[in-house]
Amino acid sequence: MESYNELAKRIIKCLNDSGLDYAFTGALAVSYYGIPRTTSDVDVMITIRNERSEINKIIGTLLCVGLDVTEQQIMNALQSGYNIITASDKASPYTVDIITSTQKIEKRAGKVAGLTTYLQEPIDLILAKLRMIKATIPRERAIKDEDDIKSIIRFTPIDLDSLRKRAKTEGTEDIIDSINLSERS
Repeated sequence: MESYNELAKRIIKCLNDSGLDYAFTGALAVSYYGIPRTTSDVDVMITIRNERSEINKIIGTLLCVGLDVTEQQIMNALQSGYNIITASDKASPYTVDIITSTQKIEKRAGKVAGLTTYLQEPIDLILAKLRMIKATIPRERAIKDEDDIKSIIRFTPIDLDSLRKRAKTEGTEDIIDSINLSERS
């Protein structure tokens, strides 16, 4: 069985070779910007505009990684509007969640597992975590997401005014205000 890092390396190599617009999100991005934490999956965002050539490129890339995924799974996800494809890795116990977007992804270059890659911008990652908290009932189940936000803010320079403005437009400003950000150093 391969390790999480080995899976991450395979994903990075195949995505970089593909030329697809992508960025890691989720626990991998949180670990990059904040405090490393365990996870059982890799979350990656990929831009796709439902063009046949892009769909073929994604299929080829996911097969390059070694994921157990079919063209039908990808088509079902795109047609459902859910836009998340979950695939098992053939060489490790991990899964990969591919979050598709029709928009260009705001990202930042960084190094993961010794390779240059792209990660979701930290403010966008925090906003995604705030949306998850808002949707989580009961709220106590969102502690991990709150801890992730604190971790990112503590270790990565964030324009808190800009974050609050964007959170306000998304209806999550009350959540960011309720999270104890005093641990920021």
